Amino acid sequence: MKTLLLMRHTKSSWKDAELADHERPLNKRGKKDAPFMGELLAEKELLPQIILGSTALRIHQTVEGLVLGSSYTDEIVFLDSFYLAEPDAYLSELRTLPDTIERAMVIGHNPGLEGLLQLLSGRIESLSTGSVAYLSLPVQSWANLNGETEGELVELLRPREAHEAEEKEKEMAKKEKKDQEDKDKKEKEKEKEREKKDKEEKEKKDKKEKEEKKDKAEKKRKK
Repeated sequence: MKTLLLMRHTKSSWKDAELADHERPLNKRGKKDAPFMGELLAEKELLPQIILGSTALRIHQTVEGLVLGSSYTDEIVFLDSFYLAEPDAYLSELRTLPDTIERAMVIGHNPGLEGLLQLLSGRIESLSTGSVAYLSLPVQSWANLNGETEGELVELLRPREAHEAEEKEKEMAKKEKKDQEDKDKKEKEKEKEREKKDKEEKEKKDKKEKEEKKDKAEKKRKK
């Protein structure tokens, strides 16, 4: 059983209309999403043993961000054949991988990447920029991988959804912290009330005992 990660490069810039497509860089959001997705993959223990990507600048920068966010240290290979590739180009290269590799990652472009996902999983899914599809493949050897392979889409990670989930977790943690602080504050107030009440009761008791002693002493004096 092999596992495959298909990632589309993060958001790229169209600011310079005269720039060749191959040389388009990531925009601000893309530079933010790349390390974020790397961190997410590391947290989920989904880092690959090899990353295969196209030679486009936006792919290089996506890989750089991914490495930064995940502390990835294994092999990285950039291939001209992956630039705007069709599914067959990806499959051809994957078939050459040694079987010591259990999990590989392809970082490429649409529409070929979505086509590869559909081919291997039978699922039609949108791979928005920065998305990662996690596939389980029923092959023991990469050499046996082909268009007939019926894999399973285990998980689909999208930056926007992951960001929203992270923000939701932060909000929940913030709420839980506030609730705990409010609870602690109420407990302290109750404790102060108990201490105040205990003090008042003690003072009342002491006063009563003092008055009783005084009365006894007065009665004894009169006798």
